[in-house]
Amino acid sequence: MKKSVGAKTLLFPTPVMMVGTYDQSGMPNLMSAAWGGICCSEPPCIAVSLRKARYSYNSIVERKAFTVGIACEEKMAEADYVGITSGRDGNKFVACGLTSVASEVVDAPYAAEFPVVLECRLLHTIEIGVHTQFIGEIIDVKADANIFSDDGLLDIMKVRPLVYDVSHKGYHGVGPLLGKAYAVGTSKGK
Repeated sequence: MKKSVGAKTLLFPTPVMMVGTYDQSGMPNLMSAAWGGICCSEPPCIAVSLRKARYSYNSIVERKAFTVGIACEEKMAEADYVGITSGRDGNKFVACGLTSVASEVVDAPYAAEFPVVLECRLLHTIEIGVHTQFIGEIIDVKADANIFSDDGLLDIMKVRPLVYDVSHKGYHGVGPLLGKAYAVGTSKGK
């Protein structure tokens, strides 16, 4: 028998996304967000939900662009710092020793030190409640050359993405391959 825990934001795992924007003065800003993920295949889109009080909120609205870097195990402290500190209080790139790179395709920066970045143009804004969901069309994805596998695709074990445990407020990594999608279930239902 399952035990009810009520209506909560429990989903395991959630991604640790590094959202890059420029503020009104043009200073690069970075924040971490866990409320989001891929939301459409064609056009390729990602959704990120923010509270209006977040410093990055107005930047996305005004610039109509943002980037999403994939946080990695190696930069866990930096990912946590940009999530607990506001861009109103200073330059988080400088504070963390991160390199701000201007996207070539959207009006937003990203941190060079995170292995994968999705460059997004704002497509839709949806008011949900205390959060606003920004849906960004992914215009380009850039990745470090050393995280590709021999087949030319990104290798999750080389990316080493951080995932967030909403229940215990902790960071985790990913484990080894357990089975191939679209294959392990083919023997069921026969």
